[in-house]
Parts: sequence; C-alpha cells; structure tokens
Amino acid sequence: MDFRILFSNLTNPTLLFFVLGFVATVVKSDLKIPEASSRFISLYLLFSIGFKGGQELSHSVFSMEIVYALLLGLAIASVIPLYTFFILKSRMTVSDAGATAAAYGSVSAVTFVAAVSFLEAMNIAIGGHMVAVIALMEAPAIIVGVILIRKFERDGTNGRLRDVATHSFTNGSVLLILGSLVIGLIADTKQAEGIKPFTTDIFKGFLAIFLLEMGMVTARRFAAFKKYGWFAPAFAVVVPFINGCLVALLTAPLIHDTGNRFIFAVLAASASYIAVPAAMQLAAPRADPGLYIPMALGVTFPFNITFGMPVYLYLVQHF
Repeated sequence: MDFRILFSNLTNPTLLFFVLGFVATVVKSDLKIPEASSRFISLYLLFSIGFKGGQELSHSVFSMEIVYALLLGLAIASVIPLYTFFILKSRMTVSDAGATAAAYGSVSAVTFVAAVSFLEAMNIAIGGHMVAVIALMEAPAIIVGVILIRKFERDGTNGRLRDVATHSFTNGSVLLILGSLVIGLIADTKQAEGIKPFTTDIFKGFLAIFLLEMGMVTARRFAAFKKYGWFAPAFAVVVPFINGCLVALLTAPLIHDTGNRFIFAVLAASASYIAVPAAMQLAAPRADPGLYIPMALGVTFPFNITFGMPVYLYLVQHF
C-alpha cells in the first residue's frame, strides 16, 4: 500500500477537525456547535451531494453498469445484515443483534461524503448514479433487520413491517439526497451553474465543521458501550473492514470504474447512525441505541476515514 496516501488522509484538514472535536470533549472544553447550525450543515451536505450527483448523472450515458450498480447496492445492503445478525446474536439479545446488524447493513451518508472528498483529493471521479445507490441502500438493511427480529423474538417489535418500510424510504436524509438527485438530474445545466458556488466551493468547509461536531459526539458516546466488553469494539472494526475489503475485490467483474468500486467498498464498510436509530425506535424499542450508535459512530466511522479508505483504494487499484 502507498503510505503516502495514508499519511495524506491522516493529515486531511477535515479529518483533523474530527480529531479536534474529540479532543475538545475529552478535555471538557465548552466548545459547542449550535443544534440549528448542525442541522443546517447536515442538510446542506446531503443536498450538495445529491444535486451534484444528479448533474453528473444527467451527463452520463445510460449503461448496464448503472443497472448492475443499483442491483449490487441492494444485494450488499440485504446480505450484510443476514450474516452479521448471527454473529451478533451469539453475544447480544435478539433485538440488539437485529438493530446492530441493520446499522451495519445500511450505509452512512457522512462516510460517503468523506469518501467523495477523499477521492477528490486523489483526483478520482465517481459516477453520478452512486448517489442513487446510497439512497437505495438505506432501507433494505432496516427491513432485513426487522424481519430477523420478528423471526427470532416474536414479541420483540411493536412496529408493523409496512410502517418500518415506509419510514425507511421517507426518512429525511434519504428523501433529501434522493430528491436532490432528481432535481439535479432534471435541472437545466445553465441554470444549475448559478448555484455551483454554493454546492461546490464551500463544500469542504462545511464538511470540516460537521466533522468537528462528529468528533465531539463520538467522544460523548464512546464510553456508553464499555459494558459490552471487547466484543462490540472488535466487531465494529473487524467485520466492516472485512466487508469493505471483500467488496473492493469482488466488484471487479461488474464495476470497472475505480472511483465507483471504491465507493462500494466504503459503503459496505460503513454503518448507519442516523436512519437506522430512527427506524429502530419504532420497530425494535427493546434494542439499545447506546450500543449500536457508539459502535457505528465511535469506532467504525473514524476507523474507515483514517485507515480503511487507503486500504480499500489500494485493493481497488491493484486487484
């Protein structure tokens, strides 16, 4: 592996702001991002990624690779929670195992944003349709997780499967990124140029501030799952890393573009800490969010944006 890529990633300003946020909480600083500002920034990031993806897609020639990408995304989001559930169930309750499996089968929009930024630094482009892929990958994992909970713990959920499916597809983050994609797809190119400074030029600055807050949130929640012992943090590193490496290697026959294969690997290695907790609050009230949110946000997310991404890119480029 080219360690210059690893060093470059570790010294990326956006990542360093994540570290700053973590340190600020550890030393009990009064640094704080206003909730309204944080909400706006997260909405902006989703809007910007979706709109730019739609614009890219509008300039792309429709091909079977796009179809393969969409189907592959659905397959990955469905298979990962199936096998991880049984690993988790050996150490956790059925509800906790199902919710955690859903989190790791689903995807993280913030990790996707960080991956896009990482590729831009490497001057590697991705297809606009990858934004549609990430939007489609949110719901299947949640539905599979709920089905598994229903099967192995019949009284473990109060939410109807139809309600959970509807909630998954109408979740704010999914709706915004998918809606922005459609708008970017149908928008007039000349008119879209008018908002390009907003969607492109200030993107990394907002990402840095958002990751600053993510660092603070991570530090606050990191200690919440210590009661689960070594298993939870070990799973949060090893299993996503294996998922990412496998997808980086196995997608070669179907996906030929380096950037797209890398994004698939990152999505397979990521874990949701926004859409899944919202859905599981309805579908699996017995599941402990103090377990799977810190696993996804406190362990898997920082591991992916520091060490995981350079490894996945190396595998994609050399195999």
